[in-house]
Amino acid sequence: MFTRTHKAVMGIGLTLSLTLGATTAMADNQGVYWASCVGLPDHHVLQTALENARAQSNGGFNLDMWATVVNRDGLVCQVAFTGTNRGSQWPGSRVISAQKANTANAFSLPNLALSTADLYAAVQPGGTLYGLQHSNPVDTSVAYQGPSSNFGQEDDPMVGHRVGGVNVFGGGLALYNSRGLLIGAVGVSGDTSCADHNIAWRTRHTLNLDFVPGGVSPASDDNINYQGKVPVPSLANDFSHPICKIGGVDGVSAISASLPAVQKVGSH
Repeated sequence: MFTRTHKAVMGIGLTLSLTLGATTAMADNQGVYWASCVGLPDHHVLQTALENARAQSNGGFNLDMWATVVNRDGLVCQVAFTGTNRGSQWPGSRVISAQKANTANAFSLPNLALSTADLYAAVQPGGTLYGLQHSNPVDTSVAYQGPSSNFGQEDDPMVGHRVGGVNVFGGGLALYNSRGLLIGAVGVSGDTSCADHNIAWRTRHTLNLDFVPGGVSPASDDNINYQGKVPVPSLANDFSHPICKIGGVDGVSAISASLPAVQKVGSH
């Protein structure tokens, strides 16, 4: 015979079971990623991944970096930097990193990832997406609210808000989890735009959020297509990006070509 205590314990167990079941069902629904930062890195994880990526040879000036992560609704979830303080990297790159994250999220789909680098050619005068860079402007009340001492910290003032903005050069990548679900994007800024792309790519790979379903590169992913390195005409050329030469020397395209391959759903 069950006592009142037994019945109470069973009731708690049933409640927990139902709650866990509901949570699992929610996690299986892509919509959960629109309203929260579920599945996205916390501040420490993002900062560590960014630091590891920045420490590698990326073909730029070897500068410190900013990174921003947004969810599928464009809400800022995390902002981090690699330097000793917020002045160790270009201050203007904080908002640029958020723009890049917003852009990669806003113009990627469940079956087609477009990096910010992919958009460069199409938005030039005469391009098929000319004017895109002027759409969805940055919300300056979000981007520049203070206190500035919190910039790049867990309580960065952008966190929890939509900053908006469109940026059309390298450094922004959509985030796809191991189930192939598009759950947001990461934006990286602080060096040449080509180096930004490489650092963003390595950061995403470390975060294990690079299960990219398809893209416009020759490898059908969202890697950068360098002008002069892809056939003309070609799909990749239509979504291409200039090589960021330093002193007239291309020290970046070979690095971009050897970045880790994106992962495929079911590969784990």
